[in-house]
Amino acid sequence: MHERAPGSRVTAGRDAIVGRDAEVERLAALAADASGGGRVLLMSGAAGMGKSTLLEYAARRAVVAGRRVLWASGRESERDLAFAGLHQLLRPVLDEAAHLPDRQRRALLGAFGFVPDAPDPLLTGVAVLTLLSQVAERAPLAIVLDDAQWLDSASADVLAFAARRLADDPITLLVGVRDDDPIAPPLGVRDGGPNFDPGPNFDPGPGFGQGRYFDREPGFGQWRDFDRGRGLGQGAVTLVLSPLDRAASRRLLGLRVPGLTGRIRERVLDQAAGNPLALIELAEHASLTPDDHGPLPVGRRLAAIYAARLAELPEAGRRALLLLAAADLEDPPDAVLALLPDADDKAWPAVEESGLIRRAGRHVRFRHPLVRSAIYHAAPFDARMEAHRALAGALRDEPDRRAWHLAAATLHPDAEVSAALEQTADRARRRGGYATAAKALARAAELSPGRDDSARLLADAAGLAVFTGDLSWVEALADRARARTDDPVLLAAAALHVGRLSALTRQHAAGFNGMAAIADDLAATHPAIALDALAAAAVLRFYSGEESQRRMIDRLLPRLPAGALREWARIVSDPFGSGRDLAPRLPDMIAAAASRSGAADRGGTRAGSLGEAGAADRGEAGAGGRAGQLTALAIAAWVLDETPLAVRTFDEAVRSWRTAGPLPDGLGGVVALAYFEYGRWDQARAVCADLGALPAAAGLGHAVACAHAIEAMVVASQGDAAGARALADEALRLVDPLESRSVAVYAHRALTAAALVEGDHEAAYEHARTVFDTNGDPVHYHASYPALPELAESAARSGHHAEATVIVERSARALARGGSPRLRSLVHRSRALLADPEHAEPAFLAALADPALERWPFERAQTLLDYAEWLRRRRRIAEARPFLTSAYDIFRRLGARPWRERAQAELRAAGLDVHPADHGAIAGLSPQQQQIVRLAARGLTNREIGERLFLSPRTVGSHLYRTFPKLGVTARSQLRDVVEAAAVDGGMPG
Repeated sequence: MHERAPGSRVTAGRDAIVGRDAEVERLAALAADASGGGRVLLMSGAAGMGKSTLLEYAARRAVVAGRRVLWASGRESERDLAFAGLHQLLRPVLDEAAHLPDRQRRALLGAFGFVPDAPDPLLTGVAVLTLLSQVAERAPLAIVLDDAQWLDSASADVLAFAARRLADDPITLLVGVRDDDPIAPPLGVRDGGPNFDPGPNFDPGPGFGQGRYFDREPGFGQWRDFDRGRGLGQGAVTLVLSPLDRAASRRLLGLRVPGLTGRIRERVLDQAAGNPLALIELAEHASLTPDDHGPLPVGRRLAAIYAARLAELPEAGRRALLLLAAADLEDPPDAVLALLPDADDKAWPAVEESGLIRRAGRHVRFRHPLVRSAIYHAAPFDARMEAHRALAGALRDEPDRRAWHLAAATLHPDAEVSAALEQTADRARRRGGYATAAKALARAAELSPGRDDSARLLADAAGLAVFTGDLSWVEALADRARARTDDPVLLAAAALHVGRLSALTRQHAAGFNGMAAIADDLAATHPAIALDALAAAAVLRFYSGEESQRRMIDRLLPRLPAGALREWARIVSDPFGSGRDLAPRLPDMIAAAASRSGAADRGGTRAGSLGEAGAADRGEAGAGGRAGQLTALAIAAWVLDETPLAVRTFDEAVRSWRTAGPLPDGLGGVVALAYFEYGRWDQARAVCADLGALPAAAGLGHAVACAHAIEAMVVASQGDAAGARALADEALRLVDPLESRSVAVYAHRALTAAALVEGDHEAAYEHARTVFDTNGDPVHYHASYPALPELAESAARSGHHAEATVIVERSARALARGGSPRLRSLVHRSRALLADPEHAEPAFLAALADPALERWPFERAQTLLDYAEWLRRRRRIAEARPFLTSAYDIFRRLGARPWRERAQAELRAAGLDVHPADHGAIAGLSPQQQQIVRLAARGLTNREIGERLFLSPRTVGSHLYRTFPKLGVTARSQLRDVVEAAAVDGGMPG
């Protein structure tokens, strides 16, 4: 089809395009803007990068905008047919040729063979330009050329001639070209408008997001037969499609292949290297091979295409390509290159002409990730094994790679190869590569001659696979271990690993019973395993909030050896009872753990699980265990309301944890809560984003729900009531409230805050009331108590004083002995809010008495505001002012918009004028600066802003640095207030 119209092949909507937001915005703007002269965009990228999808999207947008669309696709089979591409493009409008001047008409028809005249290239170019101008007079025109690298040279010359002369016509030319050949970036890269000065240190790379934009005349001569190096005119823009980043690749797989499990998904992500076509092609056929190493297979169609090219090569060339494919490396080391033919070998010309590789001297790369996969799987099995044996022999100085190649070449049990893989796994684990380590142990188990050793290796692999978040893989490894042994210790270890990750599903009661049973059975004979199981049971007790589980833990604890892990389980299970007594010891315990983790964690080891904390507790070696203990102790500090200590400890532990992605033991939610309570809201949301990225297909609904619920609490505090409700509702949908009481409570606290933001105090009370049961006891022994002030505030404003007072006093009695100073302060504030106004002041003063509570800034500022409001209503205005000022400053720093506005209104009522910023100054900013300020106010990072506006992050930062003094602000968090006020005053467009 040559002319695009609604209902044609142009069906790619924006929602179906993943990871190309900046490109989509640029294409949409070009396609829809018919206000000026000709525009040319050349989009380049490797095969499979999504050029056709983006061009189809642009064509659809052009049709919607009222443009006429002409389309041509280069075809390799027609690249030697003169004017074939031009005929394909113009056939829908050839009737217009009748209105051309006679010489132009005959030149154009002669080019297509309709008249006997010999084509004149210059006259043909003029004819095409005139014809396109005529068509564009009736409706703006969009010309789309896909796969332009295959256009015949005659068509390319004529179209390039026309493209350079479109400045006065409402015509947009969009060109997609494959850049399989390396090209030098054009000189004179410009970022921004014509007055942009990049400076001597400007780096254009990262600032262009997923694509890079060059606003100077590009040098396209290296694309064979296209434009002959003369450029497409000064208005041309080049958009280079880079590989998708990891996050976008995951989203694309989630949309197109949602059932792909974590282990195979990670292999697909690694091997596709961000190429969208490779992602889909490899994912759709990934289940066809059980091999955990080597290239994944491709579909039959592509395999047949590449196999045909491979069959035409000489034997030496086929062997060289198979060695490269089996090496599984982007840049093979010298040891691998030494196995290849010499650079002047006669096999290389044929290999290069096949189009399968790129070669620079002895350095060779496949042109596309799918080429490597197809070549590997097209080779006979014996040839693949021989290639792996050759590679193993060449890589003696690289033991990890050598071990994998030996394993690929081994069909039967082999103790030596199994041992080499076990050593590889140990090195990977120490680097934080848990998935790699688990795969190595699983393969070592297959090659181990002894069933007991095989079972041990599989159980260990399951333990490491926990860190991938892939529950189905952990279960499969554990099942394989159980099938090979009757050893109760190994059986218990396998069950423990499954239970640790199953904790993040909805079934907490069953998980707790399994962990408690292991602890009970092995307490006497294998206390270390029993202690790990009980620690996992304590996590489940925290999630579920079930009181009978605390009693079970209390019964089992005395039977287990003393140490940090046992004390940790006591704290998490009963923080306001026996666990509270351990609080004074925590600083010393954390200091000791930090001194042990030190350099090892800074080397990239990820913070470990409770099992690793137990390993450290038992004195076992390994940085992972020490980091795990540090994380576990930080969690204990947070549970005991030692939040500043917890945050300092998390700052050390989370650095190594986040280098490897989300921690799949669910306690990352605790990190987010600690940061939220401590006033570091951006970090809290970042942690929630990491946890929320756990794949839904993995079934870890509790972890994802926890992230959503905590983020809902943050965004409600920032004033986004609708966003908070959406997140909280999704969290509640993902869990059973009786199995995940902690998440349910966090979600209802967020809903309470959202209702308070909107002034709906009755709804706020209904949500806050669900945090306590019908008797007035907390639904969750730890998560419910911080909601007391919201319960009291909403009750005081909706007529539920009596019921709320009963709950507050019941909580006060429960917290009298083991409650933290923070919780006691919240009880005092709640009492003040519910008290008769004439008797509220002692409770307010008690809530503010401890200056250490400043370390919970949001709660402190809310108390200050409540007390100041009470003072002002008693006409004690002078006393109220300092409290109001302090509260206002905290709310502004945190970005707590509704509370800041409330404090600001009280300040004005108290006779103080607040000038947070010069809102009118926005009108004096350049349009680009206004855009940057508006996006920054919405919370976008410099990189994200750069991707939208085609600027580098450094340029964005420079603009913000220059605008802050003009706007009268000193922090990014203040921009939202400025933008909102300017929008009200008409000073900034929405």
